[in-house]
Amino acid sequence: MSTHKVKPDIEGRSKKLWRNSDGTCDIELIASLRSYTYDRDGIIPETAKLRLDFYEAAAGRLAGMGVRTAFRERLGDISYRADYVPAPPYEVIVKNIATGSTVRKYPGLFAEGHRFSPPVVKFDYRTDPEDQPIGEDYLRAGGWDVEAFRQCALECNEGLRSWLAPLDLWDFCLIMGMGAEGVPVINSEISPDCMRLRDEAGRPLDKDLFRQGADPAAIIDAWTDLVHRVRG
Repeated sequence: MSTHKVKPDIEGRSKKLWRNSDGTCDIELIASLRSYTYDRDGIIPETAKLRLDFYEAAAGRLAGMGVRTAFRERLGDISYRADYVPAPPYEVIVKNIATGSTVRKYPGLFAEGHRFSPPVVKFDYRTDPEDQPIGEDYLRAGGWDVEAFRQCALECNEGLRSWLAPLDLWDFCLIMGMGAEGVPVINSEISPDCMRLRDEAGRPLDKDLFRQGADPAAIIDAWTDLVHRVRG
């Protein structure tokens, strides 16, 4: 639980954020799951801790590969301290497999399960109720270094795929900002809530379980096993 007694500076569906005077922020996860496509919303309390368990492990592994995240240290079961890195209003998605929005928004362009080589990187404008693809020239016109963010996303993809193998990372989304040194920093969590990940038999280990209507116990069991696996 957070030790903060005041209203958070920022509160969204999945987290609360309090800014600190030293350029850091304290974040508390909210155990919410949401799927716009399947019109599903839910609260499964145990998932907040499991998301942070995974994120803590992922941030440590990526740091060793030279990929910067905002994560600094864990404060509790569902809270952590991070660098405060403001981000533009868009997210970066890496697609190793054609699935989800790729086949839904662009029917007939790629078959479900098509493997991209090299991976596809796309940018979505973050807006309710559903994020929307945005042309990269708009981002450049807004002063954002598209190529730097793209390269960071691809390096993150390479690092995660190496770490998670033989699990199959289908896709994931990130939110990034530019750090003080002019280097992109991933300031969103990296967890089963923001990726598609399959085991050796092709079974989902991610939020697709929720999208497909799995009961809370099944989601908790799958994510618990995943955390144990990545922690070694």
